[in-house]
Amino acid sequence: MKGRPSGSKNKVLHIWNDEEKEYLKEITPGHHYIEIQKMINEKFDLKLTINQIKGAINRYKLNTGFTGHMPKGNIPYNKGMKGVYAKGSEKTWFKKGQIPFNHKPVGSERITKDGYIEIKIAESNKWRLKHLVIWEKKNGKIPKGYAIVFSDRDKTNLNIDNLILVTRHQLLIMNKNKLIYNDAELTKTGVAIAAIQEKISKRR
Repeated sequence: MKGRPSGSKNKVLHIWNDEEKEYLKEITPGHHYIEIQKMINEKFDLKLTINQIKGAINRYKLNTGFTGHMPKGNIPYNKGMKGVYAKGSEKTWFKKGQIPFNHKPVGSERITKDGYIEIKIAESNKWRLKHLVIWEKKNGKIPKGYAIVFSDRDKTNLNIDNLILVTRHQLLIMNKNKLIYNDAELTKTGVAIAAIQEKISKRR
């Protein structure tokens, strides 16, 4: 019987949770794949590969803004312009300590493109999904490998009773088998079913 070809590895599917997806959307523009990989892995203590990062960026229709190369002979528009600025442009510069007119204070909220509520948690322009903040305030830090689902599928219902902690494997099972409903009780039943299927798969 032939063994597995040398160098081959089992592909591990990573299920992106809401917080990871939002962070990916936030940092993708203006960063190269290797930078994004480092930022994601460090923030969430993951070991994602470059290909997994590229796959997620393509799947969620994001754009780094880079073409990957510069045409031969093309000269950057700002070559030799270090320290050069247009006269009068200094009027638009921000002085040290000056607050931009569109500054949002800590505690401000906004709605993401996917309909989630985010809350600003630090002045470094750091935002976080509000339902995760609420769950962690009540229960402590979300364990690695877990995610939060809305039992009634309403992303704006931030009642603590509407937030359910599940493993990413359970979430995969629930999404695959459409076990997340608009009815909270049905979704809770779906979680129980997913938990049973997860245990069965681990015993095989």
